[in-house]
Amino acid sequence: MWFKITLALLLVVLVPTVVFADYPASSKYQLHGYGFGSGGGGDSASTKYRINAISGENGSNELSGNAFKLGAGLNFAQQADVPSAPTLQNADNNYNKLHFVVNPHQNASDAIFALAVSTDDFVSDTRYVQNDNTIGLALGAEDYQTYAAWGGASGADLVGLDASTTYYLKAKAMHGDFTETGWGPTANAATVAPSISFDIDVSSSDEETDPPFTVGFGSLVPNSVNNSTSKVWIDLTTNAAGGGRVYVAGSNVGLASAHSSYVIPALTGDLSTSAEGYGAQTVSLAQGSGGPISAVSPYNGADANVGRIDTTIREIFSTANPINAGRASFRLMAKSTQVTPAATDYTDTLTLIASASF
Repeated sequence: MWFKITLALLLVVLVPTVVFADYPASSKYQLHGYGFGSGGGGDSASTKYRINAISGENGSNELSGNAFKLGAGLNFAQQADVPSAPTLQNADNNYNKLHFVVNPHQNASDAIFALAVSTDDFVSDTRYVQNDNTIGLALGAEDYQTYAAWGGASGADLVGLDASTTYYLKAKAMHGDFTETGWGPTANAATVAPSISFDIDVSSSDEETDPPFTVGFGSLVPNSVNNSTSKVWIDLTTNAAGGGRVYVAGSNVGLASAHSSYVIPALTGDLSTSAEGYGAQTVSLAQGSGGPISAVSPYNGADANVGRIDTTIREIFSTANPINAGRASFRLMAKSTQVTPAATDYTDTLTLIASASF
């Protein structure tokens, strides 16, 4: 018995297929490969929010070390440049403010920066620099400012601080949606205690002297304006934000003589045109830094113009700002007449007072 067997041949032809990919590229970069795993998601938005999202391959593709952290994904690639540590200093020995300069690093000029501040290096105290340079508990959108708005290269003062306290400052940057960085490294500086230093010297020249102090006229020549043989010098240093003031007062209403029961009266005006009188006139004004210190009218007169010294406390020197090594002097001037009773005990006791506006 014969069987007929038919053989069928199946020919499978493999045809090579070439797939071209259009990689993201520009004149400055080219991304040679990217994948989405299970798929990708684009931006989602409404009238009230916007989400920049991508799903897909991420995994643990994050590199980090003691000195760097490199994240993965679209959001990380869009981030602004993390700012370097700001400059924070107290060169003027302030008790209630510190000077800071934001370090923009390589961010664009229209990038905006937020600043965080702490008194314990951000262990439990984290607050934020407000757009008026004070410190607040909340960080609002208005507190993100450009490098220029934070004072640029000149910087600005962080104000309203506590005295004798160390402050820590750090910054973060943002340049458009979804670009906000983490906080950068910190800088720190300390405020100091409020202070005022005041000293008095009596000498014919600018030198330091010790009490007791005596200012003499010698013999008063009648009908002539007589200058004291020595000047009264004051030193004033203060870090008070409102500056300082120096006041003067006498124990009498002029140069008084108990022996003759007579007083050469204190006056404000021109001794050259007055019959007799007694007063003070500023001679010199200087400071090491800050200030400046100035003479207060009527003690800033010239020629024979004086301001009265009597039992009323009057301001003689003033500065509206903190001052270091302020130095000023005044002299006493007096005039008698031919009928002024002669005596050797014409005296007055001066009291000088310094104050500061903290």
